[in-house]
Amino acid sequence: MSNDLTLAAEKRTEFGKGAARRARAAHKIPAVLYGHGSDPLHVLLPGHDTMMAVKHSNALLTIDVDGEKHSAIAKDVQVDAVKQSIDHIDLLLVRKGEKLTVDVAIHLEGESAPGTIHTLEHSSVQVLAEATHLPESVTANIEGLEEGGRVLASELVLPKGTELVTDADAVVVLISVPRSAVAAEEEETAEEATEEAAAEESAE
Repeated sequence: MSNDLTLAAEKRTEFGKGAARRARAAHKIPAVLYGHGSDPLHVLLPGHDTMMAVKHSNALLTIDVDGEKHSAIAKDVQVDAVKQSIDHIDLLLVRKGEKLTVDVAIHLEGESAPGTIHTLEHSSVQVLAEATHLPESVTANIEGLEEGGRVLASELVLPKGTELVTDADAVVVLISVPRSAVAAEEEETAEEATEEAAAEESAE
């Protein structure tokens, strides 16, 4: 389940690209809080603590603005492609009891049969869950699956109170044998057949 993390924020009084650059230079991240019909609240978040917090997918954040606390989740995180630093965050206000549809990562558990490999057809699925208890991931068990085996979305292990939104018949994991291994096996079989045929001819 999502972690409850508190971030001390300050109201943003300067706007524009120059102000945003100065904020980031001071290790602060511009962000906006919105939702529930309220006016957007522009704030600055502590850089390091915020980066650590949003590493947890769907984490429940408590944004403390001058002693007033707001529960929110990171809806959109804009990352600088070169520096890999966070430029801006959109925070969605949430309330206890309401439900949200979110994307959650698929976590693989177990080992497929020896000689096989797995292919993750979907890295995440959509689920409906309580806003204050959003899952960080869901589990796909591939223990002992043979070639041709598959895991459907309906077979994922979901936390209590979480409902699947993605099509239940969607294939999320496929089990196969590497092509090189298949080719080697076929070549070996062909060689054995040739040797057997040669042996039979010699016997005649």
